[in-house]
Amino acid sequence: MRIIRAKNLGMCFGVRDAIGLALERAKQGPLTVFGELVHNETVLTALRQRGVQVEHDPGKVRTAEVMITAHGASERTVKKLQGFGLQVTEATCPLVHHAHQVLQRLVDEKYHPVIIGKRDHVEVRGLSEDLAECDVILSDADVLNVKERPRFGVVSQTTQPISRVQQLVNLLRRRFPNSEVRFEDTVCQPTKQRQIAAAELAQEVEVVVVVGGASSNNTRELVNTCRLFCTHVYHVQNSAELRPEWFDGVESVGLTAGTSTPDVTIEAVEHWLRRLAEMQSQVPQSLTLAASRELEQANHTVNAPSKAAALAA
Repeated sequence: MRIIRAKNLGMCFGVRDAIGLALERAKQGPLTVFGELVHNETVLTALRQRGVQVEHDPGKVRTAEVMITAHGASERTVKKLQGFGLQVTEATCPLVHHAHQVLQRLVDEKYHPVIIGKRDHVEVRGLSEDLAECDVILSDADVLNVKERPRFGVVSQTTQPISRVQQLVNLLRRRFPNSEVRFEDTVCQPTKQRQIAAAELAQEVEVVVVVGGASSNNTRELVNTCRLFCTHVYHVQNSAELRPEWFDGVESVGLTAGTSTPDVTIEAVEHWLRRLAEMQSQVPQSLTLAASRELEQANHTVNAPSKAAALAA
């Protein structure tokens, strides 16, 4: 069984910087992150082990300093936190911050704002909460519910697939041929590169394993992209969720991961797959019970809490 890694694996710079800043600030004193710093449980576990607290209610923050997540936040949210007497530190990804700036510029130029993204996602809430009005769209049906305006200014959640974004922008233009539709591309480059590499990979292999947090939007989008080209696609958060039977009779497996997935988690999954491939070469027809138990033991060792902490080392 061949294991093929997608290009551009590993955490994006925005996530790495946010984690590094949180760890640095935590060394200087108690720190609370307002929401999930990133949508990856391994990362969050490592941060908790370093004493970083997580809170979603500003009234329950018990530290003097609170950090905005990599997904950004609205000015309304920042002011609310400051209203509780909290020192606010931003770990907003620079590309998310850029999306905020682009959207505000469109509004200042009298365009009606349209955001392509998940309405309930923290990044989209951060983009939309300061606006008097806006439309958030993610499907053709959403476009049909948009009211006609003379000018539309369109941006996107940074982790949306660019193909979907372009499709919705084109649909908006067809629906309102007499309106000006100005699109500013705010999909981040790491997301674009990851999507393209995943699509190429899925066309080369029989099975794709996508590693990332269960609530990570960019990871779920990778899964959706891979399923366009490959029948068997599995989304796992770590190597403990892998199952040997997924790979029975399989000759090629592709490996990709979301932009917030730690290197140590990706390496653990790849190690598990290569160990399975080694055992399959020794027992071509099926895995023995002993081999399956050996994999389970490897999972337990690799995914022990100390490994999660390796992220912050």
